[in-house]
Amino acid sequence: MRSKMENFLAGGIYGLTAAEYSLGRSNTEVVDLLIAAGIKVIQYREKYKKAGAMFEECRYIRERTRLAGVTFIVNDFVDLALAAGADGVHLGQEDLPPQEVRKLVGNDMLIGLSTHSPEQADAAVKLDVDYIGVGPIFPTHTKTDVCAAVGLEYLDYVVRQSKLPFVAIGGIKEGNVLSVSHRGARMIAMVTEIVGAADIVSKVAQIRRNIVRD
Repeated sequence: MRSKMENFLAGGIYGLTAAEYSLGRSNTEVVDLLIAAGIKVIQYREKYKKAGAMFEECRYIRERTRLAGVTFIVNDFVDLALAAGADGVHLGQEDLPPQEVRKLVGNDMLIGLSTHSPEQADAAVKLDVDYIGVGPIFPTHTKTDVCAAVGLEYLDYVVRQSKLPFVAIGGIKEGNVLSVSHRGARMIAMVTEIVGAADIVSKVAQIRRNIVRD
């Protein structure tokens, strides 16, 4: 079975949960559909539920992703990632410093870090992170605290300069994913375009046809 980082390095679609856009489906239902669609990296992103409810969802998702050989990332909550036995945790710029999180999670857990500028991308290389998020590439409304879109120019910078693996994220849809892929992004995160689809499996298959491969 491929390792958690091998799944990431292989490229493809980075799936995320977003209950408020999932047409009434639960996070666990959506994850089952993402797995059925062949997505190999899935991030649990949930802001509004109680800790106990999030843990129950993550415990289910951990079991399902483990059986499927899918890398499971938890957004923001280091304690939740540890309790659920996730493969990694994804941090924002205002979350706990990655070097402090590394002390808590050890060397076996992946740490991702969102970045929004060349300066943040350069700084991330010196931190103990395994990959960075690059975006938001386009305007997005899936997060209330999101910064302004950084555009394709920042993506170009990361492709040229960064030594870290990265995932492009933010406002990426079926209609613009080709422009992101053509610029060198191998791992691409999509939220509402996938979780808001009536048929998630078919939507993922359709999007895959628009992602450039080597």
